[in-house]
Amino acid sequence: MILSPTQLAAPADTPSPDADAKNAGDTGKRRSYRPMVNKVILVGNLGRDPEVRSLPSGQPVASFSVATSRRWKDRDGNRQEATEWHNVVCFGKQAEIAGQYLTKGKQVFVEGRIQTRSWDDKTSGEKKYRTEIICDNFQMLGSAPGGGGRGGGGAAPEYDEHSYGSGGSGGSGGSGGGGAAGGEDDDIPF
Repeated sequence: MILSPTQLAAPADTPSPDADAKNAGDTGKRRSYRPMVNKVILVGNLGRDPEVRSLPSGQPVASFSVATSRRWKDRDGNRQEATEWHNVVCFGKQAEIAGQYLTKGKQVFVEGRIQTRSWDDKTSGEKKYRTEIICDNFQMLGSAPGGGGRGGGGAAPEYDEHSYGSGGSGGSGGSGGGGAAGGEDDDIPF
């Protein structure tokens, strides 16, 4: 079901169309059920080559980091920059393609959902958390900086016409610990 912006911005006390049926047995209280969205879109550079593993079921899983930067001028007119590192996970055929074609420094478009998983650290016994982007599809946008792409200096980036989507990507099947965050690399990939 596609909702218009007006429907999404309905007041909190406006019941959903099926709220009356759901709340028929309630004691007079009406509840509103709004649609929720968990959608992530990133355009950034790979911080490391994808690491491809297999789940116990045999399904391939690839993980890699993507760096995005935000640039602005502060109150004094000085240029500022902040880089965020995102942990991305792909499953199935998509993971195989990522492992085969993605390399550190390449620009990539990633679309997916955000998910946080937790596990108990085997050595310390403490609970660890890792927030990841579960990739629904990705698209390679260009060659790595200085990587022998077509054209010179100010040429537009070459775009790959292949977009890789998951035809129903696997679950969140966390395999093992979190690994190192991409932000620990000394050289920023852009």
